Amino acid sequence: MNIFKKLFGKKDEVQSRQTKHWDRTPSKGTQTRFFTIISMQEQWMRKPITLIALLLAGVNSFGNEPAGWLASPELVKKSSARRKGAMFDESKIPPYALPDLLKTLDGTKVSSPEIWTIKRRPEILELFKKEMYGRAPVERPEGLSFKVFDEDAKVLGGRATRKQIRINFTGKKDGPGLDLLVYLPNNVKLPVPTFLTVEFHGNHKLHKDPAIRINHADERTRGKASPKKPGRGIRANRYPIEKILERGYGFAAFCYGDVAPDRREGFKGGVYPAFDKPGKRPADAWAAITAWAWGASRAMDYFETDNDIDHKRIAVEGLSRLGKTALWTGARDERFALAISTCSGCGGAALSRRRYGESISRLNSRFSYWTCDNFKKYSNKEDELPFDQHMFVALMAPRPVYVSSADTDLWADPRGEFLSCKHATPAYQLLGKKGLESDSMPSLNKPINKGRIGYHIRTGGHSVNEYDWRCYMDFADRFLK
Repeated sequence: MNIFKKLFGKKDEVQSRQTKHWDRTPSKGTQTRFFTIISMQEQWMRKPITLIALLLAGVNSFGNEPAGWLASPELVKKSSARRKGAMFDESKIPPYALPDLLKTLDGTKVSSPEIWTIKRRPEILELFKKEMYGRAPVERPEGLSFKVFDEDAKVLGGRATRKQIRINFTGKKDGPGLDLLVYLPNNVKLPVPTFLTVEFHGNHKLHKDPAIRINHADERTRGKASPKKPGRGIRANRYPIEKILERGYGFAAFCYGDVAPDRREGFKGGVYPAFDKPGKRPADAWAAITAWAWGASRAMDYFETDNDIDHKRIAVEGLSRLGKTALWTGARDERFALAISTCSGCGGAALSRRRYGESISRLNSRFSYWTCDNFKKYSNKEDELPFDQHMFVALMAPRPVYVSSADTDLWADPRGEFLSCKHATPAYQLLGKKGLESDSMPSLNKPINKGRIGYHIRTGGHSVNEYDWRCYMDFADRFLK
């Protein structure tokens, strides 16, 4: 008989409790049930029971399932001391139940792809627009225009073509717009699949190419003065552009600051004055994340006009708050074939109800302008949310989506990001596709990439690097090539 059953009761009792406590499961099987149960014990029992658990886990829970990634106890302690009041201890995560992904607001069971497509997906999308990210007042504006101000077919040693495009949102000379940087590989069949990155920095900082137009939108968006030196290529370590081109992909990028400022008083700048109606902003008015995603859609509008780029095979990627943006871009604009989130955390891929690391209250207090005013009412009231982020990830279904985490980035809640992927999977299965092909958290640098939901957690911290891009391209090869 299973030793855990002897200690903690019958299997059906274990499973009934697991419904609300699966977030603390480092692996599946008996070890999963054990950690699920001890999370519900009285505080005085936790330490001795945990000790027993660790001893038994040393024999791998009587099975071959690896434990997968676990946060370093030293890092948990350090993070808890550094960020007072934030939760980094898995054992302290409160009980919660996720909203049912496959049940409509009126209680109808989503039993067919038709119900998902016609009813459930639209109502989930509307919930996120109304209660979290806000809604754009206009999509493709009438005055939208594109000007290719630079094109060179012999750059990077003749291996690539560079294009630079000014996208004007209103058609007015002094109106808002963005600079789009594009590199396309030469000697490949056109049109090419392309990665679009929404970036923190001006395009000239992504590569040392001296012909990239200097754009200080990243300084302007934070209310800072432009630096005396342009800083060409200082962020090139995040984007292995040559290797992306070698794999047969195009690379495109724009600075988020071109679209909307990244500061509290930002609603007076960027796209807001051009499109907001006069008067008080509605409680569901678009905020920064929706504005940045809206900008990515305008880049897609350009891709549709460029015969060298396959607009049906575009992946959108972003890091941190721009990882949230990338997921929201794919959710609200189904023209994107793939969405990639890098360390997006709270408000992105991580489950809000876990309250791990950055929480809704902290996000709302520091970055209230990222989300609409309606979202503010959920500070410290996560259980009142009519959705959670597994439903956010599921909005991509059946299109592929990839989420990545980093080992030391506990603020972004790696386990919460993984669990969103896991619990978005039923939407893919309903549509006849494979979602996340694992029930348990992987080990470091062991990507899960066989289904239409990809995930990895890598060594390192809050950034994007060449390893991430290799994983993204390996995943994209199955869908965009």
